[in-house]
Amino acid sequence: MAIIALNFEDGLTRIIESRSSETLADAAFRAGINIPLDCNEGVCGTCKCQWKSGHFEMGDYIEEVLSEAEVENGFSLACQMTPTSDMVVAILASSKACKVKAITHATTIVSIDLLSSEIVKLVVKLQKGEKLRFLQGQYANIDIPNTGFHRSYSFSRDSGGDELEFIIKLIPNGLMSNFLREHAKVGAILNLKGPTGSFYLRELHRPTLFFAGGTGIAPFLAMLEKLSKHKVKHPIQLFYGANAEEHLVELERLNSFKKTMPFEYHTVSVAPTPNHAQGFVNQWITKDILKAKEYDIYICGPNVMVESVKASLTKAGIKIANFYLEKFVPSGI
Repeated sequence: MAIIALNFEDGLTRIIESRSSETLADAAFRAGINIPLDCNEGVCGTCKCQWKSGHFEMGDYIEEVLSEAEVENGFSLACQMTPTSDMVVAILASSKACKVKAITHATTIVSIDLLSSEIVKLVVKLQKGEKLRFLQGQYANIDIPNTGFHRSYSFSRDSGGDELEFIIKLIPNGLMSNFLREHAKVGAILNLKGPTGSFYLRELHRPTLFFAGGTGIAPFLAMLEKLSKHKVKHPIQLFYGANAEEHLVELERLNSFKKTMPFEYHTVSVAPTPNHAQGFVNQWITKDILKAKEYDIYICGPNVMVESVKASLTKAGIKIANFYLEKFVPSGI
């Protein structure tokens, strides 16, 4: 039995189980997911998809349908490929086209803890017996009660349990912020939909850099928790910045990850503090510090931080194998 995450073009993810010797297409249809399919014989190419992680057997197909270059870039045919391990597969169609809808999960608030004057850790619990699987780095859309609106927040804890965790910035007069400040109570019901997003942890094949700004630390906590459970060979460096020292949160968790894998992190505050460097996360982007031949890079934070990191990487001539990012988009209310 293999666990397969199908990531659609619009970011929605559905996780299914594949039986022994079962093709990806058969597993998807058994789960009620209508991925593109026509001939089912490896001849038409309608079910072409892209492997992101895991292992599988290619199966049979004609060369006109799948070129050698496409195979080298991870493309395969869902009607022929047979998963032999857990996998992540990009489906080259939207969830709507495949008749897949986001599932609403009713959760109960377990705790609401202030990590700083403007950052909250929200923990909710799924209904009895329910699980929500997601790719580490993805997010959920959480409904704001009695408003008709929702807000998107990254999971900050690894997938698999019945409790979900989010690290949320409180903004002045924000709808979700006001709810969390004034109305949210332990035991209350919160509805959420997900998982969603194309920003998620891939398999580590080389040294990896994480850049986090503010509550952009959330998806990296989930990623690091996942990685800490495996034998990680390649070094991971996290560069984590905030406007002030008090907003650099969950440092104890970051320290715990240093004990289980080749991981180190650097913190920086815009406001002066004796405990952290002063400045911005891109100040470490130099060849004196980043000495590997090439890196996989993940960035999550405000747009200005993301753009400054990208510019600094280019200026420093850091060689990048893969580049993944998640920008914060203000809701306006």
